[in-house]
Amino acid sequence: MLVHVSQETPDETHHRLLQVIARADWQVEPALYRFETFAAADFERSADLTALALVRDGEVWSQLVPTQDPTDPEAFKIISFHFEPGLDNSGFVGWLASLIKEKVGTGVVVICGRNDLKGGIYDYWGLPLSCAQAVKALIMDLQATARTGR
Repeated sequence: MLVHVSQETPDETHHRLLQVIARADWQVEPALYRFETFAAADFERSADLTALALVRDGEVWSQLVPTQDPTDPEAFKIISFHFEPGLDNSGFVGWLASLIKEKVGTGVVVICGRNDLKGGIYDYWGLPLSCAQAVKALIMDLQATARTGR
């Protein structure tokens, strides 16, 4: 995997990443998700095939699994992003997470993976349910800004 290193001003980065978000394939996942943890020794018994992600921290696994409970304070709405092959999306996570914090007031959970059949790197963004609509609107505004140049 080739890692691209950009040498640019913050303003150049912002304009480049506006083009990245304008061309990204993104969607709001229909289900809600929450983290569930279990001991590494219990992996074969506890890993959930419906999980979006499994992450290991020493002797503990965390998995992001569907939940049906919209009142669950640990539930996230998930937005997924896939990027065009060859498009320089370096810095995207920090850029968008900073804008979300500035404009919406919330932090996010971001889990990245790789799928060469869909352009390479992809991101799952976990958002508090109370902020999901505002983040979706922000993404749409950023895409419109990229298209209009305003």
